[in-house]
Amino acid sequence: MKQEKSRNSFSGSLGFVLAAAGSAVGLGNIWRFPYLAAKDGGGLFLVLYLILALTFGFTLLTTEVAIGRKTKQSPLTAYEKIHGKWKFLGVLSCLVPVIIMPYYCAIGGWVIKYLITFITGDGKAAAQDGYFTDFITSDLEPIILMMVFLFIVAFIVFRGVNKGIESSSKIIMPVLLLLVVGIAVFSLTIHHTDDAGTARTGWQGFLIYVIPDLKGLTVKGFFSVLVDAMGQLFFSLSIAMGIMIAYGSYVRDDANMVRSINQIEICDTVVAFLAGVMIIPAVFTFMGREGMEASGPSLMFISLPKVFDAMGGIGRIIGILFFAMVLFAALTSAVSVMEAVVSSIMDQFHVTRVVAAAIETVIALAAGLLVCLGYNHLYFDIVLPNGAHAQILDIMDYISNNCLMPIVAIATCILIGWVAKPKVVIDEAEKSGCKFGRKGLYLVMIQYVAPVLLVILLLKSLGILTVI
Repeated sequence: MKQEKSRNSFSGSLGFVLAAAGSAVGLGNIWRFPYLAAKDGGGLFLVLYLILALTFGFTLLTTEVAIGRKTKQSPLTAYEKIHGKWKFLGVLSCLVPVIIMPYYCAIGGWVIKYLITFITGDGKAAAQDGYFTDFITSDLEPIILMMVFLFIVAFIVFRGVNKGIESSSKIIMPVLLLLVVGIAVFSLTIHHTDDAGTARTGWQGFLIYVIPDLKGLTVKGFFSVLVDAMGQLFFSLSIAMGIMIAYGSYVRDDANMVRSINQIEICDTVVAFLAGVMIIPAVFTFMGREGMEASGPSLMFISLPKVFDAMGGIGRIIGILFFAMVLFAALTSAVSVMEAVVSSIMDQFHVTRVVAAAIETVIALAAGLLVCLGYNHLYFDIVLPNGAHAQILDIMDYISNNCLMPIVAIATCILIGWVAKPKVVIDEAEKSGCKFGRKGLYLVMIQYVAPVLLVILLLKSLGILTVI
């Protein structure tokens, strides 16, 4: 009890919303959302994503924040407090951010590299074929930049909830949102005529993004879009990673939890949408529809530098602003990932924040070195169950995102929906006298709809379900 009373908390709802939104607004929004939207018929993906965010995403987000606030514990220990026999779920939930943190830092180092490249006026070199591959396969530079990114994140987490996480979020998030809006507006105004004489505009790319393309859509195709949108929600809302439980444990009992969750949903969905507005019109304008087929690292570190180079002089400025924005997004997300682990170590082993943060920094550094070396000295190539070719980073990503996160979410639905009962979450949401406006929806989702959707997602991720 003594530990709970002395537990840090966000100073107010704004601090929680900005920190949670900062966690949600990460690399998944920026390089995965636009690609999926372009691949899955634009507007159809957007509509399904919005519906799922307001139902499926809302349910899991509310559940995790409520578990954190009710138990005043981190993910490793919170589930056991809900039900004594469910400690294993806390272990699985904590394992996700432990796996994610090292490779997220490696990618954060890549972002720093490209930001420096554009600041120093080397954007044209970044647009050349082989630039990205030469960089990630080099011996020292990726490791040094990974360490720089990790130590920035560790410094913020070392400073604690108020002075570190909340203070940094209040500075970074407004700047991040301003950059996202500014670049999105710019993307709508651009135009380009290629060597074949074909003229394209950013507005045309925007229409491709938002107007549903139902041509040739089959039942299997519809379910494929649905599963893509559902999988994206994990990245977008930071659910099933233990993060929202950790952040929820810092929310004060008198705070309006329901309103804060609604604000997080809105902020995240708007930024995810604007990420598409930033990227899809620009890529379409300068590279056509075939350019929109890139995703993940290849979109951000290969395709977009070519786009910025094609813009001419203004491209350097846009490149600087873009990679600064990506760095801010990566930092806020990485801070939340690290905090989920640090808070778990603190609660489980009753050590100070400094000790817990130092332990996680060492773990992330050691595993981060392996990730960096996975592109040169430790390189190999295997095929994953979903058919993708992979090395160390891809394997870690697959285990955490495709396997553990759906399993954690399914088990959470079973625990709250059928074992501890939904009243645990509903009472927590209404504790400060707030009205739980979507209570009926929550009950149906947590007990029936969400578990079914999650099982489908897991089976698809494992390559077992191929019918839809």
